[in-house]
Amino acid sequence: MAIGTVGVVGLGTMGAGIAQVCLEAGHAVIARDVEQRFVDAGTGRIEAGLAKRVEKQLMTADAADGARGRLTATTDLAAFAAADLVIEAIVEDLEPKRELFGQLDAICRPDAILATNTSALSVSAVAAASGRPSHVVGLHFFNPAPLMKLVEVVRTAVVDADVFATALAFASGLGKEAVPCADTPGFLVNRLLIPILNDAIRAMEETGASPEDIDRAMRFGAGWPMGPFALADLVGLDVHAHASEALWQGLREERMAPPARLQRMVEAGLIGRKAKQGFYDYR
Repeated sequence: MAIGTVGVVGLGTMGAGIAQVCLEAGHAVIARDVEQRFVDAGTGRIEAGLAKRVEKQLMTADAADGARGRLTATTDLAAFAAADLVIEAIVEDLEPKRELFGQLDAICRPDAILATNTSALSVSAVAAASGRPSHVVGLHFFNPAPLMKLVEVVRTAVVDADVFATALAFASGLGKEAVPCADTPGFLVNRLLIPILNDAIRAMEETGASPEDIDRAMRFGAGWPMGPFALADLVGLDVHAHASEALWQGLREERMAPPARLQRMVEAGLIGRKAKQGFYDYR
């Protein structure tokens, strides 16, 4: 199956980044959000991303103009009737995703592939509400999508083999490292990373070490490019706590459960770089 036109549902930071990546790879993109103000904000993010690529000489001005010309931005879900693949990047909550996939099933062509960008929820549970579970995959991009090289391509037990092969080829065609994963809690990266970040928080409290010292230890002792606390702040402590809770619910392993310190920080709004304060102060 060939993927020409890609639909992206949700134009927040993640959705806009995915749309930009698809445009840069030469795809036509239909980008949709629920209100015009969200559409405008999303297209602004895409425009800023393309402009930055030109500024850094990573693409030509002509290529950026070509990408802009392949973008259709709308509030109309019916526009996805023209899409070969639709990638959902809405709120990380199962029920809204299931509702959306039911709506997409009524709009999209029978052979169109539907994909969810979830980082921790069950792809199978989303697919079950779609009316076409054999044509649903997970395409888990990492934030920021234009910079991060990995896409986890998630297979359910019922996905069609050709559909999954198409999804893998599509992700590779974006210039990404497309890693196949089974539909298990946390897939691969979060299954490994979340308990490590939780361990770092617990180690800080148990040993009295500072976030700075633990980060330095992991950078210079384990070769990490960024320490666990700096990484948690970059991801967002609210995002990490949500994913940690999802893994805890799915696996019931103590290391997966969000530490009390993490939960208190989220409740206080100390959620990392986007709030200007987390484990580090960015003000």
